Amino acid sequence: MNLVDFFPKDLFREKTVFVTGGGSGINLGIAKNFAAVGARIAICGRTQERLDSAAAELRTLGAEVFAQAADVRDYAALEASIEAARGALGPIHVLVAGAAGNFPAAAEALSPNGFKAVVDIDLLGSFNAARAAFAQLKETRGSIVFISAGQAHIPYAFQAHVGAAKAGVEMLMKDLALEWGRHGIRVNSLVPGPIEGTEGVKRLVASDAIKAKLTRAIPLGRFGTIDDIGGVAVFLASPLASYVTGATIVADGGQNLPGSGVWASLALGGDAPSNG
Repeated sequence: MNLVDFFPKDLFREKTVFVTGGGSGINLGIAKNFAAVGARIAICGRTQERLDSAAAELRTLGAEVFAQAADVRDYAALEASIEAARGALGPIHVLVAGAAGNFPAAAEALSPNGFKAVVDIDLLGSFNAARAAFAQLKETRGSIVFISAGQAHIPYAFQAHVGAAKAGVEMLMKDLALEWGRHGIRVNSLVPGPIEGTEGVKRLVASDAIKAKLTRAIPLGRFGTIDDIGGVAVFLASPLASYVTGATIVADGGQNLPGSGVWASLALGGDAPSNG
């Protein structure tokens, strides 16, 4: 049973949820969890073909779906997608800013363009999505969920670009919660741990041996599932969290409690990839 199964099936009926990076992975999983509780779903991403496939999956859950390609780094394209979603599904009640980029890279081998790409997708893209959705969220007194990462809070080897970008997302979340609360907009962030079957885990966990060592370091003794994250996202956007804003919710099985030492020992010891 998934966490979302504990919510009423009509919890988000007649409400629209817009998910950036919604064509795959955790973000598609989040969209599916919102669809399971009655939401209308709008998704954007860089590839229309992938979005169309994701939209078909969402429609099998009974959701009304709008999918239009937009790169979150391109404000005009993203704004157009968000406005088109309103025309198709009505004003946005929930924005999930999930588009992100990641690859392991030693700082001395990381190109300025590589660093900039991650900051632009994660941080600039999060701001662009929030800014473009603001008017609709003000109208609906809605909420934003930023998808963050543990790298924002503790240092990880070969993740300097991600840590800088996600730390920026965390402060952006707090600033917007402070400023936009007067409009009835709640703003929070969600920090997933390592999630089975995602592109990020495939890139960062290069072998079964590394996975086994990392699993042993997680207090709950397992990697997470996409639905573990989707259920928390639904909770954060729901009336159950109506007095929660400016908060970071960590759903990582306790992975970051002991720090990143295990990852560092694997990465710096040569067991994990060191460039990208």
